Amino acid sequence: MADYIYLLENRLSANQKSALEKIRAVVRERGMTLFLVGGAVRDLTAGTSVRDLDVAVQGNALKLKKDIQKAGATFSGEYEPTQSLFFDFPGSVRMEISSTLGVTYPKPAKPVYKPANILEDLRRRDFTANAMALSLNEGSWGLLMDPLNGVADIENRELRLVSNYGFIEDPSRLVRAARLSARLGWQLEERTRARYETAKEEDYIANLPAWYRGYELEEIAYEEDGLRVLRHLEIEGWMKALMPAWGPKVVNAAALDDLRDKVGVLQLQGIFPDASAISFPLLTAKLPPKDVATLKHSFPRQAFVEAIDGMEAQGKALATEFTGKSAAAPSAAWKLLHSAKPEAVLQMVFAVKSGSVQNKFKAFTAEWPQARLKIPYALMLEMRITPDLPGYDELVEKLFFELMDGKLSTVEEMKAYLEPYSPPAPPPPVNLRRPRAAKKESKRAKKAAPVVEEAADELIASGDVAIEIGDEDLIDAEAALEPVKAAPAKKVAPAEAKAAEHAPAKKAAAAPVPSKKPVAAPAVPAKKAPPAPPAKAAAKKPAPVPAKKAAAKPEAKKPAPAPPKKAAVPAKKAAPIKHAVAAKKPAPPAKKAAPAKKPVAHKPAKPAPKPAKKAPAKKAPAKKR
Repeated sequence: MADYIYLLENRLSANQKSALEKIRAVVRERGMTLFLVGGAVRDLTAGTSVRDLDVAVQGNALKLKKDIQKAGATFSGEYEPTQSLFFDFPGSVRMEISSTLGVTYPKPAKPVYKPANILEDLRRRDFTANAMALSLNEGSWGLLMDPLNGVADIENRELRLVSNYGFIEDPSRLVRAARLSARLGWQLEERTRARYETAKEEDYIANLPAWYRGYELEEIAYEEDGLRVLRHLEIEGWMKALMPAWGPKVVNAAALDDLRDKVGVLQLQGIFPDASAISFPLLTAKLPPKDVATLKHSFPRQAFVEAIDGMEAQGKALATEFTGKSAAAPSAAWKLLHSAKPEAVLQMVFAVKSGSVQNKFKAFTAEWPQARLKIPYALMLEMRITPDLPGYDELVEKLFFELMDGKLSTVEEMKAYLEPYSPPAPPPPVNLRRPRAAKKESKRAKKAAPVVEEAADELIASGDVAIEIGDEDLIDAEAALEPVKAAPAKKVAPAEAKAAEHAPAKKAAAAPVPSKKPVAAPAVPAKKAPPAPPAKAAAKKPAPVPAKKAAAKPEAKKPAPAPPKKAAVPAKKAAPIKHAVAAKKPAPPAKKAAPAKKPVAHKPAKPAPKPAKKAPAKKAPAKKR
């Protein structure tokens, strides 16, 4: 099933939607309910253009006359028996407003009406395709009411009578069936066709009331192709009953074709005129004036007659203004045509044959629209003028007129014109993220620190790294190694102990004299030094020495004597360093462990540079820790 909410929003023109909103406001103030009915619902469902609007209210529609006129509509006519009002809204929107009624027929073509609800009103109509309604009320907007399954007949492109006696009750339905068949190209449903043929034979059309006769004659003028409808009605024989003098022979067919072409050109430029009032003189071009007057007099909407008579004057007035000084610029002429009444524009273009009017109209349709192709959308994007900015559409329209008049020909001129509309560049993005806090030392790093320190001690103990150590460093190292000396030693294999016993002795002989500017070895804080494993203990029964006593040794109190100038003296007084851990290498045997004062073997370092001739400054004694 079709989405009628979508159809109401997208298939109706802007003028038609505006007219419906005005009617809704009037009906809502009166406390009535409103429905879109008849041909408008049929055309929305079938996908054809909506030519006019028919609405029904539950209540007396005649009471809405003054309120609708105040809303901006032009009163066109009325028919009291059916409580119907005819209005013309701005934008060439025709609307018929009637009450929801039930009907009975005591005699053929003699209806008796009474108030009813919307469903009863739909069941009294002519064909099922026209017996549908859409709610225009709050809470049920777009709700379809189709009690007779008219949607199925629309899909089959068929016209089916609502009542089996429809042609007898209202003979105007015979003319309407032929007119809709000619316009839509639909066929009559099988049983409806049989009843249609019977009505022709029985001459039901003779009972047609005068008001309905004029109504159907006026509907011919509203057709987009009135000539085709006239031909079909004449073939069916209905023009004899409507008006014998009017038929295809009195029509100016060539002028009608030219008029349809002009309508198409204007529609391409956004102007949508209603050609009914202009086409009527062409449909009756060869009809005697007396018959034309009789025909006009029969129309129920006398405002339509006034529009027919006033079209020629409107066209000439617009032509004078179109070729005047006020519309000399292309943009001014463009604005004039788009602001004028569409029917007056069509009348001017079609009927006024002046060369200045026609040449300017050709420029309007062929030359001036090319200015839209020159709108610099890329430049506007570079200048941050995007469609989401307020007033973007108005700016594009102004730019279009400037280009149309030839005022902007270079990129520099366009930039200068667009500069006031260019928004400032956006500020740099603000970083709202907080600065990262210093990472705390992970537990894994804390656990790995002793392992690294142990590896450093191992390298020093193994002799792979030669380090020159001063007196202060000796005191710190010995204090750090106190817990290691107290740790029990693990028994070592004899072979390994023997190999470890001879290795330090060889390396100790070549130990160089410590330099005056010692390089401190990586200090191991006493707090962080882990206890050594039993297997790597330095002595079997170590005696713990307090850190204070180690600091009171004579070596720490007295500075080392200066070495001779030319010869390097062996490091006899170098303070010893005890290392408790040697990773991956067997420690010396517990029995052969070196005393605390014996220096640990180191890998021979590079020979110390020759001292300067000046006597070195005395080194301050190390502080006690």
